[in-house]
Amino acid sequence: MATVTSPGVVTSAPEWSFLTNHARVLLCVAHEPGIRLRDIADTLDVTERTVHGILTDLANAGYVLKERDGRRNHYEIQRHLPLPEASGSQRTIGEVLDLLVETDTATGRRPSRKARKSP
Repeated sequence: MATVTSPGVVTSAPEWSFLTNHARVLLCVAHEPGIRLRDIADTLDVTERTVHGILTDLANAGYVLKERDGRRNHYEIQRHLPLPEASGSQRTIGEVLDLLVETDTATGRRPSRKARKSP
């Protein structure tokens, strides 16, 4: 993939991401708790198996609760838990998600489109 950095200068895009796939999956779930594995995989350009493994890791660590809702799963992020590698500051998952996703901090959910458009 090529990126234009200034007029006429083309460089290749980085082969890495600022966030890990685990963080990127958490962001997808924060945006839409009922999201399908297929949709996360398409969004992140990874396989469904990779997403399943990541969600299993997050659930086993207690960061995500998975609840069956008919034929689909609903995921709930445990926003109060500290980051796995938290230093003395003890930041929580919710605090980091609030920085990366427009959320209502009381519920941890994104505001509705109407609420976001209101002044």
